[in-house]
Amino acid sequence: MMGLAIDPGIVLDALSVMAWTALPDGRVDFVNRKWSEYTGRVLGTSSDWQWRDVTSADDLPKLLERQTAILASAEPGEIPVRLRRFDGQYRRFVLQISPLRDAEGRIVRWCGICNDVEDLQRAEEALKRRELDLQLIVESIPVPVTVMSPTGEVEAQNRLTSEYFGKSFEELKAWRSGGFIHPEDLEAVIVAQEASLASGAAHNVETRYRRADGSYRWFNVRGFPLRGRDGGILRWFFLSIDIEDSKRAEITLAASERHLNETINALPALIWSARLNGTGEFYNQHYLDYLGRTLSQVRDYGWMDSVHPDDRAGLMSVWSAVMASQLPGAAEARMLRYDGQYRWFLFRTSPLRDQHGKVVKWYGVNIDIDDRKRAEEELRRSEAFLAEGQALARMGNFSWHVDTGEIAWSDQLYHIFEFEPGTTVTLDRIVARYHPEDVGLAFQLIEQVQRGDSDVESQYRLLMPDQSVKHVHLLGHRATDRPGRREYIGTALDISQRRRSEEALAKARSELLNVARITSLGALTASIAHEVNQPLSGIVTNASTCLRMLAAVPANIEGAQETARRTIRDGNRAADVIARLRALFSKRSVTLEAVDLGHTAREVVALMQSDLDRDRVSVRAEFADGLPLVGCDRVQVQQVIMNLLRNAADAMSSVDDRPRRMSIKTEAESDGMVRLTVQDAGIGFDPQHTERLFDAFYTTKNDGMGIGLAISRSIIESHNGRLWAALPKEGPGASFAFCLPIYGG
Repeated sequence: MMGLAIDPGIVLDALSVMAWTALPDGRVDFVNRKWSEYTGRVLGTSSDWQWRDVTSADDLPKLLERQTAILASAEPGEIPVRLRRFDGQYRRFVLQISPLRDAEGRIVRWCGICNDVEDLQRAEEALKRRELDLQLIVESIPVPVTVMSPTGEVEAQNRLTSEYFGKSFEELKAWRSGGFIHPEDLEAVIVAQEASLASGAAHNVETRYRRADGSYRWFNVRGFPLRGRDGGILRWFFLSIDIEDSKRAEITLAASERHLNETINALPALIWSARLNGTGEFYNQHYLDYLGRTLSQVRDYGWMDSVHPDDRAGLMSVWSAVMASQLPGAAEARMLRYDGQYRWFLFRTSPLRDQHGKVVKWYGVNIDIDDRKRAEEELRRSEAFLAEGQALARMGNFSWHVDTGEIAWSDQLYHIFEFEPGTTVTLDRIVARYHPEDVGLAFQLIEQVQRGDSDVESQYRLLMPDQSVKHVHLLGHRATDRPGRREYIGTALDISQRRRSEEALAKARSELLNVARITSLGALTASIAHEVNQPLSGIVTNASTCLRMLAAVPANIEGAQETARRTIRDGNRAADVIARLRALFSKRSVTLEAVDLGHTAREVVALMQSDLDRDRVSVRAEFADGLPLVGCDRVQVQQVIMNLLRNAADAMSSVDDRPRRMSIKTEAESDGMVRLTVQDAGIGFDPQHTERLFDAFYTTKNDGMGIGLAISRSIIESHNGRLWAALPKEGPGASFAFCLPIYGG
């Protein structure tokens, strides 16, 4: 076949991209098979100007304008355009047009190819929309990628870049002087990059890169910036798209005397052709180099020896089915490399047809997908580990598109809620699973989401179909990578076992505290009795003696007077005992410091959260921002807050006809004070006994000692503050509030 001219139409039909030719005036006179397959139009309806029908109406004016300019310039050019596929779907292409000239330099024909850039442009758009992990972005793009800083320093390259150049990252950083770019192209690349760095605009250049083996390949280098939310440039991405094939196709079309085998042998892919009966006929040099074998060794079916034994039968079955159908086909199998290593390849084949549509030959390409296969296997393992980890941790994850109502759940979350896996999850189904007493928490969470809170958190109970109860802790965070769309990502953790352990521990602690309280009360009562009984006994004895002395004849006035003096002494002694007891509950050593009252209250609420949850009390915190600091002893004030919260919870312990809600808030007073208020929805108190609530040993509880509020008031007053109680104007419950002076005020 050497020395024979090859029909350009056959060459164009063998290309894996859409290609066409046009007369010097731009009228299309030929389209290849790929064009017809993509558009669903044959030569008769795709020639001349009728190809406009498959062009997007929005792009057609710009296409015609750009085409006119290219024809007028008589120079190569490219046009971005969207073309309609046979199924009605539009995809983005870059039309690359080059003139073919005769020996005198006159244009005898125009040749063009259509590069499908849909996936690439989608990747570029995705990079602009999302701030993803840099290494993940770089490695996920299936072309060589270089990442540079806003000032042009190389920061990262993907694996394909390193493999292509065969250099380390440090060597590639010196790309200007490292000889990686063809000397004739280096200056143009530098100028284009510096212009983009200065203007912030994307650029697009073609250049030749030197591969690790010393050969050069043409690349289309597209540089575009990654910007932050403020519009500033965070990184520069440079995508190098191998256009060597298209360049070589242009050369082949311009100089048809070159042998087809020479062109194919230069392509960095395993390319082959087969006869009509399926026996191998031609293998390019890259194919032979990969196998480490000669053409005679792999011709006919000799190439099957390089296929992994486990894959041969399946590959042959697909190959037989493809030949029978006379349609393009594909299969995956492992091939043995010259060094004894098997790698996965994607076998793609298409038939070459004559002008009558009859298959005359098969062309194929084997694409190395070993890295993709390994990545897929690693992904499957990671997903399996994640699912197992979630099952062990009893944790599931979810996403919720608030505007559309779309909810996605992991398998473990279906298990926690005991929903049928894979069924549609709706908000109504979720709320229906809530414990009736906790439904209010569901609406409170929905309210937070509707407000657009960045973080949401809730603990609630689920009532399962078998009437068992589960405790769930939910955490959600609003995603910020899609402006204008409210999406929450979060986890739900089954804490039933932990809650049961906490309740058992709290019960044991409560019983121990009750025993300690009873013991302390008994000891305190015995001590008071002992201290007071002694002077009282003296008073009674002295009074009896005084009466006898006065009743004597004659009356012993002097002795009675002495006895009365001893009676007065014992009375004062009893008063001292009472004073000491009062001092025991009222005197505190106060160490003033600057304290954030809201932050201090948050610590107390967090400390008591498990007790409040056990009592089914929901707390609404309203801590004002920017409040001045107060001067107090932090520990003593925390004791007061804890006592008020405990009293509020106790006041609602018998409430079953309404939610047990408690609010705690801080606010500024007009007299240089800061107020903290605790309000409950409990049983309240008798307004006639408001002040008695703060008397020592006065209590409305069956098991209370009556000293908590008395001690709390003495602590607040020792800080020059005030503590008081009030009933709400409407509704049940009571509120207790105290105020403290501003630190240094």
